[in-house]
Amino acid sequence: MINLSIIIINYNVKEFLLNLLDSIRNAVKNISTEIIIVDNASDDGSVEILREKFPNIKLIANNKNVGFGSANNQAMEAAKGKYFLLINPDAIVREDTLLKMLEFFNKTPQVGIAGCKVLNPDGSLQLACRRSFPGPWTSFTKVMGLSKLFPRSRLFARYNLTYLNENQTYEVDAVSGAFMMMRKEVYEQIGGFDQQFFMYGEDLDLCYRAQKSGYKVFYVHNTEVIHYKGESTKRSSLDETKIFYDAMHLFVRKHFSSSFIVESILQIAILFRKLIAFSNVYKLAFLSIIADFFTFSISVLLAVNIYSNEHWRGFPDYAKPWVYFIPAIIQIIISSIGGSYSKKSFSILRTVISLMFGMIFLSALTYFFKQVAFSRAVVLITYTLVLVFFLFWRIALKVIFKIGLETDTRKSRTLIVASEPKAEELASKLKSTFTKLYQVVGIIGLTRKNIGEKIGNYKILGTVDNIKKIIVDEKIDKVIFSSDDLSFNQMFSVVAECQGKNAEFLVAGKELDYLVGKSSITMLDDIPLLKVQYNISSYFHRATKQILDIILAFIILFLVYPFIYLFQKLRSNKSKFTQFILGIPGVFIGKKSFVGPRDKSYHGDLYVGKTGLTGFWFIENFLENDTEEIKKLDIFYAKNQNIWLDLEILGKTLSKMFFSTE
Repeated sequence: MINLSIIIINYNVKEFLLNLLDSIRNAVKNISTEIIIVDNASDDGSVEILREKFPNIKLIANNKNVGFGSANNQAMEAAKGKYFLLINPDAIVREDTLLKMLEFFNKTPQVGIAGCKVLNPDGSLQLACRRSFPGPWTSFTKVMGLSKLFPRSRLFARYNLTYLNENQTYEVDAVSGAFMMMRKEVYEQIGGFDQQFFMYGEDLDLCYRAQKSGYKVFYVHNTEVIHYKGESTKRSSLDETKIFYDAMHLFVRKHFSSSFIVESILQIAILFRKLIAFSNVYKLAFLSIIADFFTFSISVLLAVNIYSNEHWRGFPDYAKPWVYFIPAIIQIIISSIGGSYSKKSFSILRTVISLMFGMIFLSALTYFFKQVAFSRAVVLITYTLVLVFFLFWRIALKVIFKIGLETDTRKSRTLIVASEPKAEELASKLKSTFTKLYQVVGIIGLTRKNIGEKIGNYKILGTVDNIKKIIVDEKIDKVIFSSDDLSFNQMFSVVAECQGKNAEFLVAGKELDYLVGKSSITMLDDIPLLKVQYNISSYFHRATKQILDIILAFIILFLVYPFIYLFQKLRSNKSKFTQFILGIPGVFIGKKSFVGPRDKSYHGDLYVGKTGLTGFWFIENFLENDTEEIKKLDIFYAKNQNIWLDLEILGKTLSKMFFSTE
């Protein structure tokens, strides 16, 4: 007889799913189980690899994405176990998780549904694993932010129950569908998920119906899973914010519609929450619009003061104050149509083009509508000031504060937790990957006897016993576990111990060909380089790069180069700064670039840009003769090149030349 049916719904998260199945393999050794996977029309090779590597798993391959609830219903209808476990594919379980959950059900017969502690990848508690139903007061405190302001208050923190101790077991309204165990009899009595919920909200609804049928729902604290939340939605075209709040809307309408006042309060709260979520997603765009509105209005005011004279003393009274604001609104509309406002970055080129169209449009208004034909000179002065102001604040945020940049060029300080051969292999793969930059700080060994020894170029800094101290001392960004060498229990222990240290924990696949982490899947296999389209190869990026090179070279050749040239004639040794300046004529005539590879010959026929006076090879720390590392840095630059990255590298170059303590 099957005791436990494990049900997984997959949508384009193949690597996460393989990791989960690996953790489940160790967790079901003493349990009679079946695994049912429903694939919602993935196109990432999930079905093929499941059929190849896991022929004993029951696989239901849908031709379309039917949603989370409907797919679970398909699996539960076919399941034969006494208990059902619904678990997301982007989770991993401890070796003891399933046994402890089954023990809890056996000891507490009144429980129909239960969930365990669910952790984020940084070890913090995922708040959705224990919740209250969104009643009027609960929704109000959540939406208004009172639950965050007073997380320990029983009055204000009802929704996520943050006033309760996460290390105790107790009854709750609902648990997360990311990890939900239930008795088969609950399914037989109340049915499966309500298929009106495509995604989100169906777990709340199921728990609500279970409680109405007399079953209890419990949060169990003595075991945990790690959940890499939201991976399926990242790989879809779904608007997850809209779907989430539509699901809340549906839940309210379904269960609270008997009271018009209650439903109205909840619908207003949900609408307000939608607006907050929308504002958070598009905060860069809103920042741009607000900044542009004020800078444009100020520019009009300055233009009037600059142009005012005895013949023209400013705008007539009937036009004030609207004449300062209406043109700003018109320009913002034109900029919006031109695509200047993005939720991820600040576009300089689109801004300049939009300003050109705005100036033409406003100038045309002064010809066709005499009542607004105050002064075309003021329009020209205004747009001159606006161009300066718009570009200034965008460039300042990009270059100085690194806001509005999509490319992360900082090396992640990384620890590898693995046995010696696996650590060396994984370090080598990290070194050769071109999609992200990793700086392997050291190795965490499996025994104390090897501490201080070297594996290749990397030192064994300690063991899992003192990893927390190493993470703090070495300012570690990422910790990578080899799933071959550590049990999932050991990984969980490390994650829990290091909670709040701002380190991301990743798990390397069995064959070390991918990393699973909260932000992405990182493939570690070699890339067919000649088939990859790099930024440096596009006409736009090459043209803007050449324009920047010529302008900077022209300025430096006239203002700085003659003095450096004469100065170096008087000295036998040349500093790095002197060598840099003396190379600028090569940039001006197009043979070199300010930023580029150290030596193009490393890359054969692959174009990675003109030889640079500086580059990642200058500002990053690596062994001088490490050609593989130089090659990786050059390719990473070629892939991500843009004018802002060039300016960032130039800034770091000057900083290293004048302020480095090395």
